[in-house]
Formats: sequence, structure tokens, C-alpha cells
Amino acid sequence: MRGGRLFIVLALVLLIVLVGAWFVVTRVLPALQPSTPTETAIQVYYAGQPIAKGMVISEDLLLAQSPTDASLVEALFTVDEKADLLGKTALIDIAQGKAIFKELVGEASPGSGTAISSGPPWANVIGKGQTAITIPTSRLASVGFGVADGAHVNVIACMLVVDVDPSYQSALPNYVSALVGPAGVPPPVMPGITVGLNNSGVAPQVSPFQGRTEVESAFQQGIYIVASEPQRPRPVCQMIMQNIPVLKLGNFPLNVESVASNAATPTPQAGGEQPQTTSTPAPDIVTLVVSPQEAVVLTYMVYTNTPLYLTLRNGGDDGRIGTESATLQFLLSQFNITIPVKLAYSLTPRVDVLSLPFLPNDIVTVTPEQ
Repeated sequence: MRGGRLFIVLALVLLIVLVGAWFVVTRVLPALQPSTPTETAIQVYYAGQPIAKGMVISEDLLLAQSPTDASLVEALFTVDEKADLLGKTALIDIAQGKAIFKELVGEASPGSGTAISSGPPWANVIGKGQTAITIPTSRLASVGFGVADGAHVNVIACMLVVDVDPSYQSALPNYVSALVGPAGVPPPVMPGITVGLNNSGVAPQVSPFQGRTEVESAFQQGIYIVASEPQRPRPVCQMIMQNIPVLKLGNFPLNVESVASNAATPTPQAGGEQPQTTSTPAPDIVTLVVSPQEAVVLTYMVYTNTPLYLTLRNGGDDGRIGTESATLQFLLSQFNITIPVKLAYSLTPRVDVLSLPFLPNDIVTVTPEQ
């Protein structure tokens, strides 16, 4: 009898232990384990059918699906932002199947205070209060064509400066001539001035170039010094603009719609061959986004044939650094360049122009493929 009770008690204890273990395994342990976040598929809106510029966005024009590039989600309208998209107006033509970016739509109501953008799509990239202007460039002046669309650059301008006569606005020195009196009266002779012949050889008169009077040190004789060559211009370079966005390197497409359609649907070739590529000429212009005043300055420099040089900078660097104009005096003093002294010997053959030597390895022979 006593043994039967003991067996029943042990059975109850074992049952309680089993129930407790089942409860811990099924309820407690899952609650203690860290929960893995479940990824919810984000859907964005695409154009379910072609949307013309100026058309009001309605629900029947939209197609919700997952984005092909997750990094573009912030620039697109998600399904949660449906209310922000409906009722807006397309700023440009949106082809069927294309993602609807937030930059491509605007307010539809005329009294909303937001003007509907017109013109090419790249005009919407220009910020308010700014303007785009095109300047000439070259491979050297555009960092070897490394100044691509969307880059930020600094602009350096170089010019030549000469002294001019304030009244005539002509480069100095001026031409001078002797005054000739009435018929039969010889021209006046200026004492102390060396007499020469003019180009026509009609009559002797003073030198055609305006010079200056000095006293020769050995004989204490007054002499009249005239320049041996025209005035040499003085070059100067300075950085005139910093952190300027590049809108386009080269030409804009003349037909936006045809270019977009051709890029989306390449022409198939017979026999499964790849599409033939056509050579594109090197760009010779670049379009910058500047302020209106900077646009006026660039226009003046273009029409005065002032060379403009672009330097590439990090797009995330918005700092500005003060620079000094580069002149011959600045180079000599800043970099401690010594003026060569006059010696009793020199190099031979005579060197008048500095140029890089020509190396045979600079010639690259291109063999056409067979």
C-alpha cells in the first residue's frame, strides 16, 4: 500500500517536471532568443504608362514594384508616400516603366506658388538663383577630361597685362614725330636728341619711338634711349572661382526623347553581333553652374580670349582657400628662384626657347586588327 502511494507521488513529480520542461522549451526559450528582424519588401512607384510633361499624376498611371537599386529608394516615391505623389504634375516626359523620381514632379495647382518647370530635364538640376554657362575647354584644361558631369571644380584664369596710353589706349611706347612748319621752313631740331630717319625717308626727324633721356656715365653726355623691341606683356594667373558644379562636359543631346529611347533599346545586329560603336569627338566645351555675376565675368573672359583652366576637387569638399596671384615676382620670391648671374662663359649651342625634348618612345604605333 505504501509502495503504491510512493509510485503515484513519483509519477506526479515526473509529470510536473515534463510539463515544466515542455513549457520552458516551447514558451520561455523562444522568448529569450533575440528576434531576427523580418525584412519587408519596399515598393516604389513606376510609370505604368507613358506620362507626358504637364500631366497630372493619377492612380491609374502608377505601378508599384520593388526597386532595381535599393540605394535609390530615398529619391523615389514609396507606396507609403502615395498621397505625396497623387495630384502632382510631371515636369518632363516619363517613359513607361521608368521610376518616378521626386525631382520629376511638381505642384499642379496654378495658385500653389510653385511654377511648373519647362524646358529640358537638365534645367531642373540648376538651383534657384543660379545659371548655367558654357566655356571653351581642352584636354589639358579639363584635367584630361576627368571633369565629368556632376563634378566640382575650381576655375583659374590667366591673362597678359601691358601698359597703355590712357588717352589713345594703345600700348606704350608711343610713336613721336617732328612738327613740319609752312613750306620752306625746315623742321625744328631738338637739341640733345639723336636724329634719325623715318620709314618713308623723306626728311630727317627724331626717332619714331618715344624714349627717355639719360646721361651716359663715362662721358657725361646726354643720350636718348629708345626701346629695342615692343613692350613685353606681363602674365598673371589667379583662381577666380571655387567649388563650381559641372553640369555637362561636351554637348547636350539635341533630342532628349530620341536619345533616351535609343539608349534604352539598343539596335540588334544580324547574327547575334554586338552593336557597332561610333567614335565620339573629344569635347571642347564645358557647362558650369554659377551665379549670375560669375556668368557675366566668364562671358567677359571668353570674349577677351582669356584662357580658363579647371582643377578637379572632391565633391564633398565645400571649403574655400585664399590664393595669391602667380606672377614672375611671386615665383621668384615664393620659391627662392635665383636670377642667373652674367658669366664669362655660356652653353653651346645657344638656347633661346625652353621645350620638352622629343623622345622616340612618345610615338605609339597602332596596328589595325585583322
